[in-house]
Amino acid sequence: MNHADLTGNNLPAEPEKATLEGRNKILAFWLFLGGETVLFGTLFATFIGLRHQIGDGPSAEELFKLGTVALATFLLLTSSLTSVLAIQAMHRKDIGKIKLWFVVTLILGLAFLGLEVYEFVEYVHEGHTFTTSAFSSSFYTLVGFHGAHVAFGALWLIVLLLQLAKKGLTVVTAPKLYVFGLYWHFVDVVWVFIFTVVYLMGKVG
Repeated sequence: MNHADLTGNNLPAEPEKATLEGRNKILAFWLFLGGETVLFGTLFATFIGLRHQIGDGPSAEELFKLGTVALATFLLLTSSLTSVLAIQAMHRKDIGKIKLWFVVTLILGLAFLGLEVYEFVEYVHEGHTFTTSAFSSSFYTLVGFHGAHVAFGALWLIVLLLQLAKKGLTVVTAPKLYVFGLYWHFVDVVWVFIFTVVYLMGKVG
């Protein structure tokens, strides 16, 4: 059975794994995420080593406002749930619900980015710039790098939604949606570590 035959109601229960190409894409992406894990691990280690080097700038305890960060965390974790609902809808071949839940995921991701930009602007006003201290440089590198991943994910999702609208759900588009879901969960897990290591540990000194 070729790709043209695997569309619409002919799709199997897990269309992302229906072809060797789809399975290879998923495996390759897991390997990519392994590399990303090492990269973020290096950034975390650097931040932990430098987090007390505040120079003349404000300390983490003085700077961080957990209310804003907690709201951002809620938005991003909720977006992870809605991406799961989108993948479940894909397995049911419900294109309408796929679009709905991924659009909600996109909105939540953009709201998270908005809060992060607001947070960074507030920090700059309080004298916490990229060059203020080793602590500030490592903070902006780690948190900003994660924010860049969220922004990339949002753009990627827009492209996938356009492809879904144009081509429908097939064994070609399904692996792309599934791989995006893996990426988005990875971004959310990294944020949980950032929230714990950067913000919570920062507030407790």
